[in-house]
Amino acid sequence: MREMEAYLAQRIRTTGPITLADYMGDCLMHPDHGYYQQERIFGADGDFITAPEISQMFGEMIGLWLANRWQAMGAPTRINLIELGPGRGTLMADVLASTRSVAGFHDALTVHFLELSEQLRAEQKKAVPSATWHSSLATIPNGPVLVVANEFFDALPIHQFEFKDGIWFERSVTLDGDENLKMVLTEPSAKLALVPEHLRKPKGNAVVEVSPASIGIMRDIGDRLNNDGGAALIIDYGYDHANFGDSFQAVKDHRYCDALTAPGKADITAHVNFESLKRMAMDAGLQVGGPTGQGQFLMQLGLGSRASALVKGKSEEQHAEVFSALKRLTAPDEMGTLFRVLSVTDIDQEPAPGFLVGNGS
Repeated sequence: MREMEAYLAQRIRTTGPITLADYMGDCLMHPDHGYYQQERIFGADGDFITAPEISQMFGEMIGLWLANRWQAMGAPTRINLIELGPGRGTLMADVLASTRSVAGFHDALTVHFLELSEQLRAEQKKAVPSATWHSSLATIPNGPVLVVANEFFDALPIHQFEFKDGIWFERSVTLDGDENLKMVLTEPSAKLALVPEHLRKPKGNAVVEVSPASIGIMRDIGDRLNNDGGAALIIDYGYDHANFGDSFQAVKDHRYCDALTAPGKADITAHVNFESLKRMAMDAGLQVGGPTGQGQFLMQLGLGSRASALVKGKSEEQHAEVFSALKRLTAPDEMGTLFRVLSVTDIDQEPAPGFLVGNGS
């Protein structure tokens, strides 16, 4: 039995079945055996590839958006540039490289990374040595903020509730007779109260997901924007409207796998409920753009023109490489539609580029 399996088995023997949220948290972030602490995660030799790893163009467009927001704020002389879950630091490195020509921007900013994994912190230090690392938004200095979160919320733990034969249960993880992990239905925890009102009385059997961790992070972001001013950009795969469904999944070697097999050795995620994030921001009195598709967002920012500029005078092979990346980032059958983009700004700012304002996308 592997170390993580042994740890989970002992925890279950001691306390009984654990919620899916606790299982995700342990598998991903256990300080000794968690996936983000020890596995090779990103790239062709890892388990998955994120947008910044596909092309520098992605980071360039995000850099353009962030610099625009800084200017819309009146170009403050001090700004905290914060990335949540920065991976290998590739996105921030590209953001910084692409905004060097924006007068005053680099002089004003300090880079802050919210990252719990010591392994990833070491990778990020190579890419962005000037960054400061944090385990909580609370330790980032006061002052205006620009926040970016790319594929961060999908890794935050979820609770799953199953409505079966007229009764709500919670999906939890336990041990079978052979000491293997298995899913079991248990009495629901208090987190059931987070299920939206319109989903609480399904007509038949159904599954619904909630993420208290996501709500908490979004509340913290909203507080910072209200107190200090600024903007946040959230990019992830997910859905615009809360509904029934099971999105709990695991990926290993670029393929889906059983999330209960080899815990700590595969990436475990769930689709992001953008309706919940948007509602939190709007309830806080903030200005919201989206969610909209990643493809539409990037093209509105000028990704197509940037791709054309990059291949000017280049070989056919380089043309193919750039436009293959463009397709992967924007096509509906690739990342263009499944990946959603949400902007949140303090109400005094002009509308953010790439979005309609209010309830639009």
